[in-house]
Amino acid sequence: MNIKVPLGKGLPLLESTFIERPNQFTIIAEYNGKKITGAMADRGRLLEVLVPGRTLLMEHRDEKTRKTPYQILAARGDDGALISLDTHLPNKLVKLALSEYAFGELPPYTSFRAEKKIGSSRFDFMLELADGGRLLMEVKSVGRLGADKIARFPDAPTARGARHVKELVELMQEERETQSALLFLVQGDDATHVEIDKTIDPHLHETLLEAQAAGLHIFARLCHLDETGLSWGVPTNVLLSPDNT
Repeated sequence: MNIKVPLGKGLPLLESTFIERPNQFTIIAEYNGKKITGAMADRGRLLEVLVPGRTLLMEHRDEKTRKTPYQILAARGDDGALISLDTHLPNKLVKLALSEYAFGELPPYTSFRAEKKIGSSRFDFMLELADGGRLLMEVKSVGRLGADKIARFPDAPTARGARHVKELVELMQEERETQSALLFLVQGDDATHVEIDKTIDPHLHETLLEAQAAGLHIFARLCHLDETGLSWGVPTNVLLSPDNT
């Protein structure tokens, strides 16, 4: 089963050279000998990725509502492999995978909804289970892959991520028919496993340990990324040991 979403909107990919990142969502790069401004949908620090001289892949988009016609999609690593700079891509892939019933890790379900709002929070997906219950699922994009081939999350402290984990557990405890899951989707398929980096966010690390003990289903997938898009991949382990660094 070939489940894949295109990189960006499937437009021709243009190569540019990273210069600087003046703010979270803006990139200054060189393209065809000129400085251009591009938008980027990745909130991570990306200190090891966005270094001067790094090759970036981008699309030219002509929507009139855009502040810049360039959308930064990925960087090319030192080894030539792509590093995704689009944290929206995993949710698009998961939505397609759910529609194809490609999850062996989840209980049988009859339907699903994306962006389900419950109270003041919005969860990535809600599945209506075959037994009459429901499952709430959050998806976390993992694009940080070290030279040791370990995929690490997060890239920066994420108070929002810890809050969502706590809310998933609270909903399970309040409603017996509700299950919860957290999927780490790695945008790269050569990692050995996923680790939670407690040096970046010790609070998230502790929150996940407590959530797993309370019944939160935590799992991960390795997905292949290339110039044509992100492809549904294979399960891998998530290391939550309190001894990991």
